Amino acid sequence: MRIHPWRRFVAIGDSLTEGLADPYPDGSPRGWADRFAQHLADAAGEPVEYANLAIRGRLLHPILNEQLEPALAMRPDLVSLWGGGNDILRPRADVDAITDEIERAVIRLREAGVDVVLGTGVDAKGSPVLELTRTRTGIFNANIWTIARRHGAHVIDVWGMRCLKDWQLWHDDRLHFNSIGHERVSQAALVAVGLAARPGWDDPLPTLPPISRREWLDWQLTWAREHAGPWIGRRIRRTSSGAGRTAKLPQYVSVPPQSTQTAE
Repeated sequence: MRIHPWRRFVAIGDSLTEGLADPYPDGSPRGWADRFAQHLADAAGEPVEYANLAIRGRLLHPILNEQLEPALAMRPDLVSLWGGGNDILRPRADVDAITDEIERAVIRLREAGVDVVLGTGVDAKGSPVLELTRTRTGIFNANIWTIARRHGAHVIDVWGMRCLKDWQLWHDDRLHFNSIGHERVSQAALVAVGLAARPGWDDPLPTLPPISRREWLDWQLTWAREHAGPWIGRRIRRTSSGAGRTAKLPQYVSVPPQSTQTAE
């Protein structure tokens, strides 16, 4: 990896950036942003200060309302802003209004001299229920790339990642990446900011043996019972998985470089 200029990195967003479904040994969430902070420290050969203000379940407006100004107050030189996915899940989501908010936040950050990393939405083709959001996500992504071009931001292109077509990189809820998926996304973040990623970072995993139709049906029913049903219930009740939660890492922690890369 080449040396980069960033020594203070702040991540803002929702469950994706909080790191759900990628636990540390103590069970706390890790995620792509923690992994990316480590990669930044490794590339620099010196510690990187890192904060993560993300809170699971947040819609974009609360993300920006609660996290943007605290992030700016920390005087970072790099901020990741990845949000809007929870909004897009809603059938009546106004994608242009969502990305207009993102653009205003990017302008605010860039005017403060902060480099910005944005993220696209994932291609949900072949995913039950979520495939219905594919058109909205495509528009969202087109707008994100336009915002990045206008304001000199970087983009993590998860839509284009081949490896994420494989359920082996996803948690059982099919909404969040697992540990392998989060590490692959952290590699995509390195590519986004112009740093070297691990060779083969987007290569597909070895194919699993085929399963029987009965096993496939059991897999679908288990997902519907344990994950889809409760998620739909929260939507009906208008409750959030992040209700009452606070920022993951509201103050900087020092991330020292490691001699070896983090394994999947």
